[in-house]
Amino acid sequence: MKTPQKKKAPKINKDALRKNIDKVDTKILDLLAKRISYAKKISFIKAQNGEEIYVPNREVKIFENLSKKNAGKIEEYSLHAIFREIISASIASEKKLCVGFLGPSATFTHQASLKCFGSSIDYQALPSIPDVFSAVELNEVDYGVIPIENSTEGAVMHSMDMLAESSLSILGQVYMPIEHCLLAKGKMSDIKKVASKDQAIGQSRNWLHRYLPKAEFVYTESTTQAVEMASKDKSIGAIASAISSQAYGVPVLNRGIQDKKDNITRFLVIGKNACAKVDGIKYKTSIVLSVNDRPGALYDALVPFNIMNINLTRIESRPSRKKAWDYFFFIDFLGHWEDTNVQKAISKLTQTLPMVKCLGSYADISRY
Repeated sequence: MKTPQKKKAPKINKDALRKNIDKVDTKILDLLAKRISYAKKISFIKAQNGEEIYVPNREVKIFENLSKKNAGKIEEYSLHAIFREIISASIASEKKLCVGFLGPSATFTHQASLKCFGSSIDYQALPSIPDVFSAVELNEVDYGVIPIENSTEGAVMHSMDMLAESSLSILGQVYMPIEHCLLAKGKMSDIKKVASKDQAIGQSRNWLHRYLPKAEFVYTESTTQAVEMASKDKSIGAIASAISSQAYGVPVLNRGIQDKKDNITRFLVIGKNACAKVDGIKYKTSIVLSVNDRPGALYDALVPFNIMNINLTRIESRPSRKKAWDYFFFIDFLGHWEDTNVQKAISKLTQTLPMVKCLGSYADISRY
């Protein structure tokens, strides 16, 4: 009796599959062209109504809808990256936007800007946080991106000071996981100095103490400035991102040297005009206020939030820079400035406090 032979699996025709991919690519191209044509029509309506081209709250709704319809068909990060670029191309078809960011290029702020706006937008690296604010105020760029706080090192004070003084509004936020790398032209044994921005060194202090205990710290204006120094001197190691290694040709000696692996920096998008409220979005609002110089003043300022059941997510104090021992308090809370309970709380505050200023209401997006 003959043993039944197993059926051979049908041979996969690679060329036929590639032809199918080409057909799908053509359909995608046609649909992208149609999407961009719709975006152009919307841009005419926006221009007639004096509306902004960049509408971050609308983008949040797009990504939320896509995530619901995706249902695991495409890896979530990839889905977001693909449509980030599609939306970026659509915006660029409406108007060639320019975004200013705290430079130089290849910094984490640059990466946050790309994550927020995509690669079809023009970018301008600016030397300082005040320069970012100034460029937006003077219409040299359309929007700005600045760091505001890090999960390890806390608030970025220059950003807080400028938000209090400027008339610009916060339009959006983006969270960036921060992976610090040690870059150098030489070997670990050659490194005598470690250069980087103060926060990058602070976030990697334990690692540096363990592996480079004798190295001198050199504080720079940016992480990429440190990489430039390392590119010219083998005795200097730089703490920066892996993308800086590619940009400046300085090898990565060690990855992930930050003391906390869940090291995250929050960045803000700033612009001239506040975003319109869109239903169905969870919002966060940032305000700054000053209190009278008396016992219990801060407590009294927080009571209206408690009465109106408003969840405070962050509170920071900063010298007002107006007079000695005078402070501003920066507060983030869940909700929109226009919400009824928020307006009732603010009304109570404005009756008693010297100053209450809304910095912006924006989508309270996920951290990743």
